[in-house]
Amino acid sequence: MQRLARTLGTPGGAVFILCGVLLAAVVAANPNFGEPGSLIRFIGRTAPITIAAMGQYFVIVAGEFDLSMGSVVTMQVVISGNLIGQDESRILPVMLLMLVLGTLVGLVNGLATTLLRVPSFIVTLGTMLALSGLVLYLTGGAATGNPVDSFRQIGRGGIRDVPVVDIIPYPAIILVVLAVGAVLLMRRPYGRTLIAAGDNPDATHLAGAPVWWVKTRAFILSSLAATVAGIILVGYAGVHPSVGRGYEFTAITAVVLGGVVLGGGRGWVLSAAAGAFALELLFTLLNFLGVASTWRDTVQGVIIILAVAAAGKAWRAGLRPRRRDPATTPQTPGTTAGDTTPHTPGTTAGDTGPTPPVPGTTTGEN
Repeated sequence: MQRLARTLGTPGGAVFILCGVLLAAVVAANPNFGEPGSLIRFIGRTAPITIAAMGQYFVIVAGEFDLSMGSVVTMQVVISGNLIGQDESRILPVMLLMLVLGTLVGLVNGLATTLLRVPSFIVTLGTMLALSGLVLYLTGGAATGNPVDSFRQIGRGGIRDVPVVDIIPYPAIILVVLAVGAVLLMRRPYGRTLIAAGDNPDATHLAGAPVWWVKTRAFILSSLAATVAGIILVGYAGVHPSVGRGYEFTAITAVVLGGVVLGGGRGWVLSAAAGAFALELLFTLLNFLGVASTWRDTVQGVIIILAVAAAGKAWRAGLRPRRRDPATTPQTPGTTAGDTTPHTPGTTAGDTGPTPPVPGTTTGEN
């Protein structure tokens, strides 16, 4: 119990309490939301941004940023809509192509950041603009393409006739599988090395770990997460160049709300996922209360500022060494209470006078 209490007292644990409070508030505003069927559908709708948040977590915990995530989502949506069409035989080849393109984007972002030494903020900003421009050029800014319904079922279908909940959405199943995989990955040596690289890349490099490859793989995981989110979004958002717009900022907001420290080295992947749920619960609550959706960006901005400040302060407080009680500190002969410096004969407590030089040396000699 004490361990659980300490965990919930950290920024990464407090977000789960926040989810519970927001869920209770949403149910109070709309009791129908508390029904099992409504909750499981909410999880399915929240799955894309939650998956994106988990992908963004890998990059942020490594001390980097990925601003290209939203553009990767849009690119994948447009690709699926225009290449699959009404031919079911194209689903698997196109999905494989989407995964390859996602891997390629992440690889370029990672190598440019780690080997070319360009800040990830600039690299991924450039990738975001390049992909956005390419999508607008190919689509003319309008909705194009209509993939076969069997492909769209990945995002809007599910296992039906399930007792109590009636349906288990496919996105919810995909989310659970990826969340379990992310937790297992962070428990592996790669996950521990990734956190170490975000906390102190120089020490990690001196320990023999290939920091450049560790961080590059984090960018690849982020782009692959955006690809999976794009595949799901096609199901109920359609094929439009606006799908995915702003996803990178929503994912970053979810990650920092989950207590992950910007700068790297601190945070849990499930807390990032919980941050996405808390964010969507908050937006749902505002919607039920009649607050205009135009306040959404304002709310996200305030959350980022407050969450980053609170998480950084809380983690620093947790790392600060405890001050010892002078009354319980062991004393060496010739010291007084609170004095931890041993004294040589002929000196008094607190004496900081110059030390006589050793014969054969001079002051300042190396």
